Amino acid sequence: MQRYAIGIEFCGTQYRGWQTQQAGVVTVQETIEKVLSRIANEPIILHGAGRTDAGVHATNMVAHFDTEAIRPEQGWIRGANSQLPKDISIQWIKCMDENFHARFKAIARRYRYIVYNAPTRPALLHKQVTHLYQTLDVQKMITAAAKFEGTHNFETFRAAACQSNQPIRHVKHCRLFEHGRYLVLDIQADGFLHHMVRNIMGCLLEIGQGMYEIDHIDTMFAAEDRTAAGITAPPDGLYFIQSYYPDEFDLPQLPLGPQWLNLPE
Repeated sequence: MQRYAIGIEFCGTQYRGWQTQQAGVVTVQETIEKVLSRIANEPIILHGAGRTDAGVHATNMVAHFDTEAIRPEQGWIRGANSQLPKDISIQWIKCMDENFHARFKAIARRYRYIVYNAPTRPALLHKQVTHLYQTLDVQKMITAAAKFEGTHNFETFRAAACQSNQPIRHVKHCRLFEHGRYLVLDIQADGFLHHMVRNIMGCLLEIGQGMYEIDHIDTMFAAEDRTAAGITAPPDGLYFIQSYYPDEFDLPQLPLGPQWLNLPE
């Protein structure tokens, strides 16, 4: 039995998230599993580093699978990409030791959330960014983003239906910056709760619109209640860009993306 790690780029607009669900629900995981199973001539089950929501995208979602099939690495990539929908692409594949696990060996994960802040909505990227026409106090948002760094109880910033056993997370960095008309939130943590990034972004957008002051974030944290915070930002602007692993696994490193925006690393 051989274990493979793969890196996946996908546009999540047409999918009900990453994770396989009940029959008839189209997900990224299920779509890739069907193609890999045909190539391997046996059932393939993928294990992903994260579980993105419906409409959320990824530039390098790491996953792994086990198989008895013997194929060259480029054979897997070309075979899969020739059969996958155009909005899903296998970027790389690597043979791994059985000790590797895409989810449980990940030591950190990283997301970017992209807002297009302009008077008129974009047409070509209408499902790849979140559009906001209101004038925003960007400097205030930049300062507020840093309040989420460190170890906190993120109960207020997770979905009511979140199934995680506990809400404590360590955020290594939470930075917001301007890139032309785009605002980009770049956040890395040891793990994320359901809707955590989208709820943080929703909070920052409300601060940018003057709905409350930066220090109100402390009140939100103290409440430990989802209703104490504001909106959940839409899924369109959210990208899973990287998961990090111990050096021993030596996984391929790609530009963080999304590539169309030409963002700094």
